[in-house]
Amino acid sequence: MIATPAWPPRSLPRLCVAPPLSEGVLVALDAAQANYLGNVLRLKEGDEVLLFDGVSGEWLARVAEAGKRRMALGVDRQTRPQEAVPDLWLAFAPVKKGRVDWLVEKAVELGVARLLPVVTQRTIVDKLNLERMRAHIVEAAEQCGRTALAEIDAPVKLDALLRGRDMGRTLYFADETGGEPAAHAFAPGPALILTGPEGGFTPEEAAAIRAAPNAKPISLGPRILRAETAALAAVAAWMAAAGDWR
Repeated sequence: MIATPAWPPRSLPRLCVAPPLSEGVLVALDAAQANYLGNVLRLKEGDEVLLFDGVSGEWLARVAEAGKRRMALGVDRQTRPQEAVPDLWLAFAPVKKGRVDWLVEKAVELGVARLLPVVTQRTIVDKLNLERMRAHIVEAAEQCGRTALAEIDAPVKLDALLRGRDMGRTLYFADETGGEPAAHAFAPGPALILTGPEGGFTPEEAAAIRAAPNAKPISLGPRILRAETAALAAVAAWMAAAGDWR
């Protein structure tokens, strides 16, 4: 069928795969993906699937081989080029397991390019299962239509983040003591948003962040927000003012 704005339909299953994709490539799925398509969705030979590999856009593929425990997909053609990702990084203090999973998932959906867990004095979680986080990143990208995968770094302490960061990237940090309203604070250009833990930054930490080069305190409004809510609110405000929501 000729490609149109309505084809392929958005209801097609969508998977992230490891091999580089190109026209005519045969992709052998891993066991979990084969089980999902074959036993859960009950796809048969000839059925269509959307694929992406994080670097070459999105591709239409068809089931070429279907067995009880294996499946191979033949790549037909590209349906979308690789997306231009907004140059936004999110540094956040990890929170409890269920909430941090939700934070990562929604940050990916909102378009964040890189996630940087930061350990502060009041952080109650100092260990993260990065493989689980990466799985959430892939699942969120599959669901929301992204063709690029967000990166996630190993946790670092706040002082190490401040010392080692790119000084040309504006550091916006959610400051509970006050700052420029988020609706007016963001400008175009590479950005790093920093949000604190439950209980917020200590006065010493807030002072160190304020003193960092190219740092700008922002306010997220009059209400007390959960740590994960504050992170996503700041990302949404940046996307609206300086990202790809404009």
